[in-house]
Amino acid sequence: MKNLGARFREFFAGLFRRKPPAPGYFVKGRKTSLRGWVRAAPFLWPSREYLLYIPRGYGGWKRHRLVVLIHGCKQTPEEFAAATRIAALADEHGWLVLLPRQNDKANVWRCWNWFDYATGEGRGEAAIVVAQVRAVRRGYRVHRKRIVVAGFSAGGGLATALGLRHPRLFAGVFVHSGLACGAASSPAAAFKVMGAGAVTDPWKVGELARAQAGGAVHLPIVVVHGDVDAVVAAINGSQVAGQFLAFNGYSRGASPEAGLPPAHSENTVTSPSGRTATTLEYRDGLRAPVRVVRVAHLGHAWSGGDPSFPYNDPGPPDATKLLGEFIEELPRKE
Repeated sequence: MKNLGARFREFFAGLFRRKPPAPGYFVKGRKTSLRGWVRAAPFLWPSREYLLYIPRGYGGWKRHRLVVLIHGCKQTPEEFAAATRIAALADEHGWLVLLPRQNDKANVWRCWNWFDYATGEGRGEAAIVVAQVRAVRRGYRVHRKRIVVAGFSAGGGLATALGLRHPRLFAGVFVHSGLACGAASSPAAAFKVMGAGAVTDPWKVGELARAQAGGAVHLPIVVVHGDVDAVVAAINGSQVAGQFLAFNGYSRGASPEAGLPPAHSENTVTSPSGRTATTLEYRDGLRAPVRVVRVAHLGHAWSGGDPSFPYNDPGPPDATKLLGEFIEELPRKE
């Protein structure tokens, strides 16, 4: 039988003993924007559900980065989170992760309507996701200058619209197998764009967006695309990069309409499996960096993802790791 003194010592020791961090978990939410109507679903209320991942050990006064991760067609937020293993990375770095959910009444394949004119202008589904971001900012300890948007496929198309039309909301953009903002403005044109590139000039769209933003906003981006993508052709990745080069004030030079100007650096890495990934870097003074990762023999799939889920390729490079490196290297603006 322990004496009273021993019990007091155990009690006070317990007060100062470090407890293991609480595990991470998901919560659900929904947000509406009256600017969120889309022509593809004119009678659907402009509201979408979302998942929010709360990282391990969340709490206290620390403000956290927020990562907005947008799924592609025929995916759900749960599948996308599991396939990309984003929760483990969020736990490691203390990120909150917002995963918007497309409504199958808005698109029968659960694609985001990136081709909708309103969405391309920053309204439509872009406005709904912005409303979700603002709701999470109000409800959780989010660092307002450390919010990054990332998307795959149609989610990548929505991510480009969010970055270009709401540049002051985000600190960076990550687009995997995506499409340029304003590349198409109708469902019929969308299929043509996916196979052959934008029907508009993405560089000019980027220049106009820069002018509308006052020419003083800079937004870093990483673009990842497979060179044998038969769903969203690789030209679209180049056009996304070109659009953000224009937005960030880089010179187009004499590059062809669908091409890119010469990069400031280029590096090719070959994995043990023989797959190569070529990284183009654009870094010029005060302009925001633009990085393009071209992956050989990668189709329409998240690179390095869990192959038990559709649209995921287990081969290198690990796109989730690339996303993490990009986020953590962004300037820590206060």
